[in-house]
Amino acid sequence: MISHGKDVKVFACNSNLPLAEGICDYLHTELGKSKTTAFADGEVSVSLYEPVRGEDVFIIQSTCKPVNNNLMELLIMIDAARRASAGRITAVIPYFGYARQDRKAKSRDPISTKLVANLITEAGADRVLTMDLHANQIQGFFDIPVDNLMGGPLFAKHYAREFGKGNEEFMVVSPDVGSVARARNFAHRLEMKMAIVDKRRERANQCEVMNIIGDVKDKHVILFDDMVDTAGSLCNAARALVELGGAKDVYACASHGVLSGPAVGRIQESYIKELLLLDTIPYPSDQPKCDKIKYLSVAPIFGEAITRTYKETSISTLFED
Repeated sequence: MISHGKDVKVFACNSNLPLAEGICDYLHTELGKSKTTAFADGEVSVSLYEPVRGEDVFIIQSTCKPVNNNLMELLIMIDAARRASAGRITAVIPYFGYARQDRKAKSRDPISTKLVANLITEAGADRVLTMDLHANQIQGFFDIPVDNLMGGPLFAKHYAREFGKGNEEFMVVSPDVGSVARARNFAHRLEMKMAIVDKRRERANQCEVMNIIGDVKDKHVILFDDMVDTAGSLCNAARALVELGGAKDVYACASHGVLSGPAVGRIQESYIKELLLLDTIPYPSDQPKCDKIKYLSVAPIFGEAITRTYKETSISTLFED
């Protein structure tokens, strides 16, 4: 018997409605009736138009651009569900914003990630379901359970279909030293060798590539990262792999396509042949279309995770090959 709620109710704020609808299609259920708007001065207003008393409620919202507004929508909808006596509330956050300030890099820095974790908990969330946190230790910032799904298996299955496992003409490349563990796991799934791009970051959103650790000459390479923001690091890495390393061509993939500022233009003009993203963040409406950018849907994996959370069965099996 499931004691925490009678049924599943899925609601969504405004940041990624197509993904929310895809998750509901997987679950064979309707998206909960709600409305998220704003008052004239910009204050967020949320209304739930169906009862949630005793229900197992899942609220889908990526805290992407506009980050502050989307975060407030999530917090206020959680509060609305809590005050309506929901049995359990799970915040489904495909892209978790404010994840890059997870430590004090210098004196008097905030730890914004911990603050946001506290806000979500205090608003009334009982657990969090997310994907590819910028740093795994962020799970420990919460005093509630956090399930951090992985995008790597989705990319691995895609490239295994496209190029085959163990293809010696391909290599996986980590775009920086900090992503080595993630890239190593990805390379292991594809049974491919790995290289590393060593870079020195001069200032925020800018970097200088120094050298390549590993032999990528005459190889097709797959750059594997967790997010693409302004795309400076990714495009510089691609240029180094071709011009310095002698790679034949460059494919790239990342879980979260933030795509801020000059990102799309940089990608269009770069050595990257194709950039594969997950739809944790919708394509920015203020950016021109780019035929190099493709998407894989995470709706099935989130739908399955929601099902298993409701049934209180293991989620870890989602990561098995």
